[in-house]
Amino acid sequence: MRMEIRSIGRGAAPGATLATVAMAAALPTVALLTALLTALLGPAPAAAQSAAALRFHDPMPLDRGTEIALARSAAPPSVSAGAAVLVLEAGRFVPAVEGTNGVTCYVARSVPGSLEPHCFDREGSATILPIHLRRAEMGYAGASAEEVDAEIARGLEEGRYRLPARPAMSYMLSSAQILYSDEGGRAGAWRPHLMIYQPGLTSADLGLPPEPGTPVFVVDEGTPESVILVVLDDFVEPDLAESDRVAIEAASLEHDRRHAGT
Repeated sequence: MRMEIRSIGRGAAPGATLATVAMAAALPTVALLTALLTALLGPAPAAAQSAAALRFHDPMPLDRGTEIALARSAAPPSVSAGAAVLVLEAGRFVPAVEGTNGVTCYVARSVPGSLEPHCFDREGSATILPIHLRRAEMGYAGASAEEVDAEIARGLEEGRYRLPARPAMSYMLSSAQILYSDEGGRAGAWRPHLMIYQPGLTSADLGLPPEPGTPVFVVDEGTPESVILVVLDDFVEPDLAESDRVAIEAASLEHDRRHAGT
């Protein structure tokens, strides 16, 4: 499979707009544990809309080949070539491609119209991803946020899930990603970036200014859901024809339109 790397150049350093999109992963929580699970282990910076009821609702369908290509485009070809790939079928994420390097790629859909290709490293695949998937699949099936939080908390207590033993990383480099801000604004491809999950981290720990103003900043710093966001210059282009890209964008906009004002 062929994928290309496309540079977006070295424009202005990320500021408020970058922070707004990055903060979209922070879901409403009821306790410290669910705060950790929601922001540390939820999609980030994932699509989100002001209506919380739309989270994990009516995911956009994709044909299998397109979904695999989009999933792989989350990471450089040198990483994604050996990755396992999951696809969404009947409300559940199922294996489509076996991997060899411990990386797992899939296309998250947090809200109607969003497409969020992720590739998790080995630790992320073992810890963040299973919770990520369970949260999404329960939401697609109609479970409430409270029911999902309770299920994940039980899973952690019973040992069905675990938290990362080291910093865990997700690649989000696809030029075809369609992201939303926490206010529901469509951010489109936004910027290629890495998410490094590290609870308790602060900007000061990294010698960074308190406000986002560099290509590296900390989201929700000093909390259990702290994440280092590293903005990169180069997108990865999915191995898709231009007509397929146009069709995906049109389908996303239609999904968005149908749910506007919900």
